[in-house]
Amino acid sequence: MAAHLSYGRVNLNILREAARKELREFLDKCAGSKAIVWDEYLTGPFGLIAQYSLLKEHEVEKMFTLKAGRLPAADVKNIIFFVRPRLELMDIIAENVIGEDKQRSQRDFHILFVPRRSLLCEQRLKEQGVLGSFINIDEYILDLIPYDGDLLSMESESAFRECYLENDQTSLYHTAKGLMTLQALYGTIPQIFGKGECARHVANMMLRMKREFAGSQNQILPVFDSLLLLDRNVDLLTPLATQLTYEGLIDEVYSITNGYVKLPPEKFTQKKQGEGGKDLPTEPKKLQLNSAEELYAEIRDKNFNAVGSVLSKKAKIISAAFEERHNAKTVGEIKQFVSQLPHMQAARSSLANHTSIAELIKDITTSESFFDNLTVEQEFMTGVDTDKVNSYIEDCIAQQDPLIKILRLVCMQSVCNNGLKQKVLDYYKREILQTYGYEHILTLSNLEKAGLLKPQTSTRNNYPTIRKTLKLWMEDINEQNPNDISYVYSGYAPLSVRLAQLLVRPGWRSIEEVLKMLPGPHFEERQQLPSGLHKKRQQGENRTTLVFFLGGVTYAEIAALRFLSQMEDGGTEYVIATTKLINGTCWIKSLMDKLEAPPF
Repeated sequence: MAAHLSYGRVNLNILREAARKELREFLDKCAGSKAIVWDEYLTGPFGLIAQYSLLKEHEVEKMFTLKAGRLPAADVKNIIFFVRPRLELMDIIAENVIGEDKQRSQRDFHILFVPRRSLLCEQRLKEQGVLGSFINIDEYILDLIPYDGDLLSMESESAFRECYLENDQTSLYHTAKGLMTLQALYGTIPQIFGKGECARHVANMMLRMKREFAGSQNQILPVFDSLLLLDRNVDLLTPLATQLTYEGLIDEVYSITNGYVKLPPEKFTQKKQGEGGKDLPTEPKKLQLNSAEELYAEIRDKNFNAVGSVLSKKAKIISAAFEERHNAKTVGEIKQFVSQLPHMQAARSSLANHTSIAELIKDITTSESFFDNLTVEQEFMTGVDTDKVNSYIEDCIAQQDPLIKILRLVCMQSVCNNGLKQKVLDYYKREILQTYGYEHILTLSNLEKAGLLKPQTSTRNNYPTIRKTLKLWMEDINEQNPNDISYVYSGYAPLSVRLAQLLVRPGWRSIEEVLKMLPGPHFEERQQLPSGLHKKRQQGENRTTLVFFLGGVTYAEIAALRFLSQMEDGGTEYVIATTKLINGTCWIKSLMDKLEAPPF
């Protein structure tokens, strides 16, 4: 089911299996038939760990979504609530339990907190008078979820907001715990590098936890050579830019959620001759996207401009393979052709799907508005006119384009200019509030707190120095056969990935001055390995680095790291972990707040 998780340098199926084992053990604690009541946000991440078949094997007969009011009827002995530790969810659970008690139904209630138990939540259940109704109150530590053979995510939707707006370090604690779980399965990581305040906190927590568990360490040969912890606020620019890889654009346009994307159905109907356009499906087409699909694994990290030629090549190969049937004369040849048929049909169906997706995206990328937006982004990134009001942004506000589009551009201009002149900032704020409503004043304040939209505090703009020293803008990029990570944004090299690249060669000492210009400390820690567990590297064997993005990572950054892993002389393979897979839109959305009108 999850073979693609074991294809990479690190077998992430081990992590998935450990999570499945824990889930089975909890379900077996609740003897008899069961109904699970799901916190809706958890169904996607859980789907990557366990399908319904596993739950069914452990007597799960019904599944409901957690919502206010009475629970639907179910003839089961146990009702299990799978929830995040959120106070507002406790009120709904209390309502559900009270409704059941009124019916005097002889059911056992259980609650499973994901990823941690919460005393505050238990206190709220106690206040509502239902805490005593629960037989089991437990926690299911689902910290890092394997999304692909080289990708792990905690899918903590508010981690960036909590760290940078609310000064809440809960997600950093979960990160440190997740990394301890990883080390228990894959061995102690000997070297830890980091950049940023949050990175420093996570490293400190890890080292403290390691001291607390001293003596109970697993004698496992380390799989990872090093860990790089990167704060998202070290590189605020990258998520604001429009991603230009195939996977990145699918996410920008349709948004990928827990490995699935929902697409407009009309491109995926196979009209039979003479049928015309009747009975077109109205349900979105839902597709799973991961490296288990051969074609997707090949094209997902390419610049979108290089995808068309791969698809047309594939189409020719598949047509030729089907034509082979005419050459099959003997029984043996026919038998061989038939044995290959399922694989060929799967390849043809995969090609049809990706051709349709590419057509949908091409309609957008060839539009004038997409081109204009991209042009302004690239001007900002190269330092053109970042210090004055931008006429394109003015026009977009006048046309009442989506607010998120405006905010992404204004924030990008601010980041590339090390803050905006006060009069430019005031002008943008006034225009946004007058056009989109004064309730967005909180959003603008949040963006300022997070460092995305701020007044210039010094006349010196560090961004040009950072851009030149780290070679963040490359003029002559080859989108078809790239030789640098900047292909993922057609010219811009993600700062975060450049830092990872330079750490390996020639090392961060060479960029000490630039590191000081970026927010937060940079550091290196070494973890003592149990004796006899030092890795003996074979000649030519690559090192394995885990890069952990605290506050989110984009698919374009993931593509850039995969590109570095595949470089002939790179010498390092990367596994990527994050608190959340993000794009500019969902990232800005997580920082938005509306000022509620007072009830008169």
